[in-house]
Amino acid sequence: MSHFIDSYAIGGLATIYLLYNGSTNCVVTWKSSKYQGIYSTTGASIQKQGGERIHDTDFCMSYAGTCVSWGGVASNGAGSGDSRQSGWTHCG
Repeated sequence: MSHFIDSYAIGGLATIYLLYNGSTNCVVTWKSSKYQGIYSTTGASIQKQGGERIHDTDFCMSYAGTCVSWGGVASNGAGSGDSRQSGWTHCG
């Protein structure tokens, strides 16, 4: 079971959630209800400090350890989109 840690809104298109399942962090980009059912790109990224950034498009989920930079991207299906990326967060 995952627990909510943090979130960012992406310009009304989606919300990025940082979750923790007891051993790893997970990032998920969830489309706003207005865009659910419409083909549009979503993505999530996460990077463990000292590691490589993992980016998933359309699958919307990634894992890493503590002290992470995380974010996501979403579009409206008509060519307009936005993204958000955190600095290093939740270290310690």
